[in-house]
Amino acid sequence: MVGAAFFDLDKTIVAKSSVLAFGRPFYREGLLSKRAIVKSMYAQIVYMMVGADESKMEEIRESMLALTRGWQQDHVASIVAETLDEMISPIVYAEALELFEEHHRAGRKVVIVSSSPEEVVKPIGAFLHVDDVIATRAKIDDEGAYTGVLEFYAYGPHKAEAMNEYAAENGIDLDESFAYSDSVTDVPMLAAVGHPVAVNPDRELAAAALERGWEIRHFARPVRLRDRVPVPPKGPTIAVGTLVAIAGAGVAAYAWVHRHAQTSSS
Repeated sequence: MVGAAFFDLDKTIVAKSSVLAFGRPFYREGLLSKRAIVKSMYAQIVYMMVGADESKMEEIRESMLALTRGWQQDHVASIVAETLDEMISPIVYAEALELFEEHHRAGRKVVIVSSSPEEVVKPIGAFLHVDDVIATRAKIDDEGAYTGVLEFYAYGPHKAEAMNEYAAENGIDLDESFAYSDSVTDVPMLAAVGHPVAVNPDRELAAAALERGWEIRHFARPVRLRDRVPVPPKGPTIAVGTLVAIAGAGVAAYAWVHRHAQTSSS
């Protein structure tokens, strides 16, 4: 069996929160208020500087589920598809793309493993020409609206569990595999493979990596994706056919968004 390469998304492949990158398009389409999007910009700074521990992520998950309840899945998917190049292309790390190529040349599958929702992760995965994605999923009702109930939360130990299932289904040897992440919450993901790599690690992950003898790398060269790979056509068909449901909780900004959404409506 051959190995694979598993990559976290936010601050590992892209330089900031992937979902927050779509905050302005969501605002333009009426899903977020102006006050909410301003607050989410501040939350992005906090997320980049401090990160999010388990208690914060639980709050974020609940906030995101409440915020997105009632949103139409097709509407969200079309926004992501239509603005993918505009929002994501400028923030992709060149170092990550180089590793994708290196692993593909070695015969390894490249898999994104992210707590962000499938509506965001799957189009980004296709955009980056990765082989597969593991992402958060939530239920939608018979009319295509989000119910506020998660089917799968790709966070913490759940990432490692999903990787083990993926490896068993696809003939992947995890001892021969690589994993890359920036956050201490992904220690289970990194520990699941034979070659863990801490990328731009937060303080806690840096300490854990040093203690365990894990490799540490620093990515610092965002590059416009259009300079590296073809840009897919705009339109909802990119995402709608492959996406299942929006989840919450992969992004710290949505905790702020939900709080401000409540303030705006009161």
